[in-house]
Amino acid sequence: MPLSPLKEMSAFAVHILTAAGAALALAALMSAVAAQWTAMFVYLGLALIIDGVDGSLARLVRVREVLPRWSGDVLDLIVDFVTYVFVPAYAIAAGSLMPPALGLLAGILVVITAAIYFADRDMKFLDNYFRGFPALWNVVAFYLFVLRPEPWLAFAIVVAFAVLTFIPLRFLHPVRVVRYRVLNLVVLAFWSLLAIISLVSQLAPGTWIKIGLLCAAAYFCGVGLFDRARYGAPRLDRGP
Repeated sequence: MPLSPLKEMSAFAVHILTAAGAALALAALMSAVAAQWTAMFVYLGLALIIDGVDGSLARLVRVREVLPRWSGDVLDLIVDFVTYVFVPAYAIAAGSLMPPALGLLAGILVVITAAIYFADRDMKFLDNYFRGFPALWNVVAFYLFVLRPEPWLAFAIVVAFAVLTFIPLRFLHPVRVVRYRVLNLVVLAFWSLLAIISLVSQLAPGTWIKIGLLCAAAYFCGVGLFDRARYGAPRLDRGP
């Protein structure tokens, strides 16, 4: 039975929405080149919102069945790499967080480790926890710009997360992990509010906002360790 043009248009519209993340990445990169860091994070934040909703929309209109010619998974990976990795890597390298040579080394470390992670077929456990640090370098860069640690500490943080990319610790996907989902979403909403306040404050929020951001980060990084200790690690998903 042939598909209706409306269904095909709806499915393709979802692909366009996903691809719009790449346009936001370009705008973010142009802002970064101009050292307009707040604007850069606004664009990356908009891309993050798109990434959070396009999957649900794709399932709603059955994109995979309606338009099998285009791979939503591949498109999503392409957009995620430029928004989660490449633009943040440039910001880390050029954002005066550390001396230029050290910043370049940190940026190179980010793009190489993240590229390898994106090619990992075992990047998720069956319960949707990420296996290793899931290359959320946009978030790491955001914290570095807000907290402005000493250059040696900023570089050490980048190295630590790069190493964690390849260590099979469980990192939370706050939307798709079923256990503690309500609490996860509450903490995510709390973090989003603090992030917006930080952007309005031109990446220079007050001490309590910074403490709140650190507490949220501690939760997101730590809940997977607690869940594993209590319930054990599931088998890895080795599907495509």
